[in-house]
Formats: sequence, structure tokens, C-alpha cells
Amino acid sequence: MSTSVDDAVATGFLIDDRELHVHMKDGRTISVPLDWFPRLVDASADERADWRLIGAGEGIHWRQLDEDLSIAALLRGR
Repeated sequence: MSTSVDDAVATGFLIDDRELHVHMKDGRTISVPLDWFPRLVDASADERADWRLIGAGEGIHWRQLDEDLSIAALLRGR
């Protein structure tokens, strides 16, 4: 199955001490350094837990942190 960067959607994710791991609809998991996202690094567990997928999985939004991540941008390394 081939998915373009612009068509990639997330189904969920996991944050550990070092990385953000995004689970994709096509079965892939992408991992990026948590250091790329200072708001997430400095956030409390409660703030990190207050998230939702936006745009039918095209992004992730953390309400308390006012942080939005684009899945396409993550795949492009931005």
C-alpha cells in the first residue's frame, strides 16, 4: 500500500521520554524526537493527555498547550 505524504493520516500516537511515535492508518509508525516540540517536552502528563486528532487524522491538537502538529509535516521532517 502506497500513501502519499499529503494523504497520510494518524490513528493515534504515544509519547515516551524521548520521542513522539505516531501510528498511521496505513500501518506505519513514525517516530520523531520530542525535542522538536518544546511545548510537549515541558508539558505535564495532564497537558499531554488532553489531545485529539484533527482533520480526520491529518493532525494532532493539544488544547491546553495550544499545539498543533501536521502529520504531513512530520513525514517531511519539519
